Amino acid sequence: MLDFRLHVFYTVAKRLSFTKAAAELYVTQPAVTKHIQELEHQFGTALFDRRGNQISLTTAGNVFLRHAETIMATYRQLEFDMNALKGEPGGTLRVGASTTVAQYVIPPVLARFHEQSADVSISLLSGNTERIEQWLLNDEIDLGLVEGRTHHSDIRYTPFVKDELVLICRADHPLADRDEITLDELRAIPIVLRERGSGSLEVVEHALRGAGLRLTDLTIEMQLGSTESMKSYLGSSRCMAFVSVFAVQHELQAGSLKILDVQGLTIQRDFYSIQMQGVSEGLADTFMRFTRQHYRKG
Repeated sequence: MLDFRLHVFYTVAKRLSFTKAAAELYVTQPAVTKHIQELEHQFGTALFDRRGNQISLTTAGNVFLRHAETIMATYRQLEFDMNALKGEPGGTLRVGASTTVAQYVIPPVLARFHEQSADVSISLLSGNTERIEQWLLNDEIDLGLVEGRTHHSDIRYTPFVKDELVLICRADHPLADRDEITLDELRAIPIVLRERGSGSLEVVEHALRGAGLRLTDLTIEMQLGSTESMKSYLGSSRCMAFVSVFAVQHELQAGSLKILDVQGLTIQRDFYSIQMQGVSEGLADTFMRFTRQHYRKG
């Protein structure tokens, strides 16, 4: 029912590329060009500046984009509400999840939700917390699931499940037979951390400050862009790493990794769902109710 030309314009405006928009929409690039030209002819103004292979929105294009975002959000809500009247939740939900959530927390929920609501189409993008927030602000997703809380004034943060970051090492690490180490010992141990912009790093840094330590007090050997790369790195080194307990369940059961407690240091956090302030996405709310129920049962 939604005018396909509007969808084409929105995709081109977000990607700033006719080629990327064509690939995403599964149409040819000439078809994308034709739809944009029809819109420009209809409104009697250029929507994009074209300079070689680069395009950008004109003033009219930016106005058109603001209205397109409103129309598409309204359409998604309409689709959800009409399906809800029939008792058949359906529609499209665009989710963005920070790395730890996307890899370890949300996949079992998605599988269970799909079993009960097969008519709901869900897309999942993954990135660090900062990127997820930016996607939400740019209306590229309807719902974010993040590890950090940066208090952006335009975003509503709601906790949905608790997590703990634990210090892990290889099972054959020289300290693996210990149950606990001291803060002074922690200073001297080579540590692998997540990259800047990661919600995990933000939480670790905050907890260390509470224990009287700074990141610069640690012996940081490497900063890596994912928990999986950190775990792989530990397999070939005598480093330790702070990771979500969700991320090491299989390794703990297999006995390949060990958790070491640190005296005077507990690193706990909430994972948050994020939506724009003042925006109520019916399908997003339904999905989050299901997610909270899943983890309460677990």
